[in-house]
Amino acid sequence: MIWSLSFDPLIPVWMLAAAVLLVAVLATITGLMRLRGWFLRVATMALVALALANPAIERENRQPLSSVVALVVDKSQSQLLADRPEETETAAAELQKRLEALPGFEVRRIEAKNAGNGDGTALFQALADGLSDVPPDRVGGAILVTDGQVHDVPANPGSLGFNAPIHGLITGKPDERDRRLILHKAPRFGLVGSEQIISVRVVDHGRDTQSTGRVRLIVRRDGKLISERNASLGETIDIPVEIAHGGDNIFEFEAEALDGELTTLNNKAVVTVDGIRENLRVLLVSGSPHAGERTWRNLLKSDASVDLVHFTILRPPEKQDGTPINQLSLIAFPTRELFSVKIDQFDLIIFDRYVRRGVLPMLYFDNIARYVRGGGAVLLAGGPDYAEAGSLYRTPLAPILPARPTGEILEEPYHAAVADLGARHPVTRGLPGATANPPNWSRWFRLVDTEVDSGQTLMTGPGDKPLLVLNREGEGRVAMLLSDHVWLWARGYEGGGPHVPLLRRLAHWLMKEPDLEEEALRVSMRGPELIVERQSLGETIDEVTVQSPSGKETSVAMTESDPGLWRGTMTTTETGLFTVTEGDKTALVHAGPQNPKEYTDVLSTTSVLEPTSLVTGGVTRRLSDLGGGVDVPRIVPLRQAASYAGTGWIGLKTTNASVLNGIDRYPLFLGLIGLAVLLGALSLTWYREGR
Repeated sequence: MIWSLSFDPLIPVWMLAAAVLLVAVLATITGLMRLRGWFLRVATMALVALALANPAIERENRQPLSSVVALVVDKSQSQLLADRPEETETAAAELQKRLEALPGFEVRRIEAKNAGNGDGTALFQALADGLSDVPPDRVGGAILVTDGQVHDVPANPGSLGFNAPIHGLITGKPDERDRRLILHKAPRFGLVGSEQIISVRVVDHGRDTQSTGRVRLIVRRDGKLISERNASLGETIDIPVEIAHGGDNIFEFEAEALDGELTTLNNKAVVTVDGIRENLRVLLVSGSPHAGERTWRNLLKSDASVDLVHFTILRPPEKQDGTPINQLSLIAFPTRELFSVKIDQFDLIIFDRYVRRGVLPMLYFDNIARYVRGGGAVLLAGGPDYAEAGSLYRTPLAPILPARPTGEILEEPYHAAVADLGARHPVTRGLPGATANPPNWSRWFRLVDTEVDSGQTLMTGPGDKPLLVLNREGEGRVAMLLSDHVWLWARGYEGGGPHVPLLRRLAHWLMKEPDLEEEALRVSMRGPELIVERQSLGETIDEVTVQSPSGKETSVAMTESDPGLWRGTMTTTETGLFTVTEGDKTALVHAGPQNPKEYTDVLSTTSVLEPTSLVTGGVTRRLSDLGGGVDVPRIVPLRQAASYAGTGWIGLKTTNASVLNGIDRYPLFLGLIGLAVLLGALSLTWYREGR
């Protein structure tokens, strides 16, 4: 309780001031004249003026407030190393127990984790957020349980917003040692097939480490070993790597472990290089003229990622019919250049209703077969020519063609249908109109009858005859479209059909577009979420496991979102390389920056927090020594001190803040007591004057 004297004048202040001045003047005059009873007269007038001022005694009813103490627990990735998790939990639990036992203190436990953006450990941001609703004069201090690797220490402690001690209690041991691989330079993009340079450096830190020496360095691409070399400690080395495919090429650089080091997690550096493919080169050879001859040409010319070379063979070279020279081709068909010298420069060769007319010798078909087995691709868009005597099946291409012609040609109206397998294959899955019965697209009227010897039938015609067949041959791919009526879709006959997505997907599958692989495991990051996709032609998939950078393994629940496509997500806060496995398939993704601050230096230290602690009156010290026992200091409440720490103890500031619950007011000159005092003064004055 607080007692005080207050005034609430009954008349305006200026009138009260005039009355006080008048009393002072009269007191001075009567005092100088030494009139009888002058002192009583002045006292009476003073009491009247005091009564007009309406004095009162006030009693404040206040409730003291507690001091708020922040217990900040570092839960970053570097705190998961060695014995730090157990040490942290032991110290945090003991500190919280002791703080809760102190009267007049409120404990706020704040757990600070990595945000996943690569900015490292942000304890002071977590501290500011945790005390954002606390007035500065109520803050009693902060205790930080951490390994000392804090990346947001303020340059000016005054910017903390409160005047209280900050104590740092450091986990880890003073004799730690560690090896680190530092990434200096890495490209973000590279042409497929090109060689890029990545610069790295290996350094050792901690007690009893050397600044020179040789270490073994392993280089992997997409999880597969590609090279090993020796690197000198402390020296930057340039490592050439090849961009093997389009999309993300993930390179891992790993230095051999140092004896007794704290962790091997930062012995690795991960670089993701986006492989950019040059324009795909396609050779289109058109044979027998037909109504849809320009369908493939128009589609491929509209694709900006495709460079098209197109030849149309209208007549055999030995034909002599008197055609004027100015109506013949200006150049001869460069068969040797295309099918022998430069055949490996093409990503895809398309034969559109091609029929043998002696233009291509049999040797060149043998070259094409070897080209496919070595990684090339061939698409045969056939018509009646495939069932006739001049069929490509009667060439050295026959061993790589998955469908064998029977010699019959079916000519009847039918709707091309997506087979059960095709509903799961990325080339034909989700074609617009495929789910209707019959499919919501126009009819075709011709089909080459074949028997499938190998491969996968994705679309069928009348009587479930194969219409679209895909096959892998060696390192390459082969596709057969056994009708020449796809142009009806392109021309809009009976409403047309999805010729653009079908033919474009087909061409890009042949050219090994990663998104169209029928058996694939893909993983990506979207903010803090890791997204896993599994494409498969099977009815079920195996369990999907995610291994985090810290080595923790987690199973991901997968659901079939589309036929043949499963998806699953999980939330993570770690930064680094995640490895996803399903059966014999493995996919990698890197979360966060390629060189995160969290693993820049993982050795525990007192030097980072010590300047801030000293300025605020706190202390930074280790929780354990080389012996390993956790020594939690005593906590002492102090009202005001220059230093809030000593041997074996740390201090916290107690607050003077309180809440005003109410005020009791007792007037001095109101009521009978005030009237009695004034009457007594007047009576005493009269009595004195009467003598």
